[in-house]
Amino acid sequence: MGTPIDFIAFHARMSPRRLAARDLVLGQDWNYAELDRLVGRLAAALLAHGCVAGDRVAVLARNSVWQVALHHACARVGVAYVPLNWRLAAVEIVALLERVRPRLFLGDALAVAFGPDATLAGFVEAAAACAPLRQAALASGGTSLILFTSGTSGRPKGVMLSEDNLQQTALNFGVSTRVDAGSSFLCEAPMFHVIGLVVNVRPVLMAGGSIQVSDGFEPQRTLGWLSDPAQGVTHYVGVPQMMAAFRAQPGFDPAPLRRMTALVSGGAPQPLEAVAAWLDDGVAMVAGFGMSEGGTVFGMPADLQVLRDKLGSVGVPAPSLHTRVVDARGRDCAAGTPGELLLRGPNLGTRYWEDPAATTPLVDADGWFATGDVVRCDEDGFFWVVDRKKDMFISGGENVYPAEIEAALADYPGIAECAVVGLPDPQWGESGHLLIVPAHGDLQVEAILAFLGERLARYKLPRHVRCVAALPRTATGKLQKARLKDLAGTGAQAPDGDAGRG
Repeated sequence: MGTPIDFIAFHARMSPRRLAARDLVLGQDWNYAELDRLVGRLAAALLAHGCVAGDRVAVLARNSVWQVALHHACARVGVAYVPLNWRLAAVEIVALLERVRPRLFLGDALAVAFGPDATLAGFVEAAAACAPLRQAALASGGTSLILFTSGTSGRPKGVMLSEDNLQQTALNFGVSTRVDAGSSFLCEAPMFHVIGLVVNVRPVLMAGGSIQVSDGFEPQRTLGWLSDPAQGVTHYVGVPQMMAAFRAQPGFDPAPLRRMTALVSGGAPQPLEAVAAWLDDGVAMVAGFGMSEGGTVFGMPADLQVLRDKLGSVGVPAPSLHTRVVDARGRDCAAGTPGELLLRGPNLGTRYWEDPAATTPLVDADGWFATGDVVRCDEDGFFWVVDRKKDMFISGGENVYPAEIEAALADYPGIAECAVVGLPDPQWGESGHLLIVPAHGDLQVEAILAFLGERLARYKLPRHVRCVAALPRTATGKLQKARLKDLAGTGAQAPDGDAGRG
């Protein structure tokens, strides 16, 4: 008999008959004893396939409980699990496969064109004939997961995370968002992302609760599951676009969602008006802040009054996480003063797959990881995200943060979405370019600038305004700033024409 090496194995002994996982597409449930046996059989199948510690297993597939089980099986034999973003272009997927050189490549119908070694379903079926692997724990500091970043400003980086990192992230999220053995997460964020495979899964399995997995987000279907008391969903984690889609559904009724512990929004900022609307409905809309390198960094409590008092905050750090906010010279900033966020803690994975040059500039001699995020912290220790450091531009000697301008336009009528980037300007050094996706009809540039002029300092006002058909985003809803700059610089525009000046 081996030593339990993960929380699935632990709860299989402590509460074997408790529900662990439900696949809403397959219509199949696993209690902890059954899920532990599935993980053990998959681990044995990996060894039978020739996988050894240090190898990689790549998967290109939509969400399933099988992926969760396979990830844990990889950890039990010391193999790194590599979920691939199926929303990428074919050439990008091929490039990632060439970079990670997997010992085994599995997938569903999405992977057929890329020549997988087997289907994920077929591998699971074959593993049923294997005796579950029983072995002692391997070193928990080895790489358990390689997550490729969104690539918002360039080539994606493969973040290398250990079991220690993943368990600490689970603890960080769990303590801030009231996760316990009675919790059940509906998992729909894609499992190639830290939200989908780590935040949605690890905290609740650590606590002995359950996951309910669907193959993707469909607003009406998802609302049906969240609203059904028999389903028992307590937590739902997604991106702001998913939360907005709920409220846009015909006949939307927030009342059934009040029994949930929390709706958690991450991955990108959510307009304050949208958060306030959820709170007015009695639903705990919790903001979070994290990253592929560190999973959960900050979290807000599922407490309506605190959420109102600290509207817009992404919360406080977990007790194990050390933070600093520093200026351009590395000096600590006073409360309320924006600066770059530095982190140090056991949840951080600061190595990148075969890319040591990407790591070196980010971690100093004392182990502080430079996030590149500009934040401010109030006297109570709550944090607000201001912008990405690299997105800031300097116009006429003044720092300008695009996120501040975008937030000011969140409730402007007729704007579906917008983004600001800074580009070189012969007079001002850099100037702001505002790209707008109209919701309907024509937009008057002077009216937009007048609106902003009542809310922002003059030097922050964009000097160029343009309508476009769509903004380039990653699969997790983040704006791709490099492509935005290309869009602004080339003067590309929607069929209706240029809305602006410059």
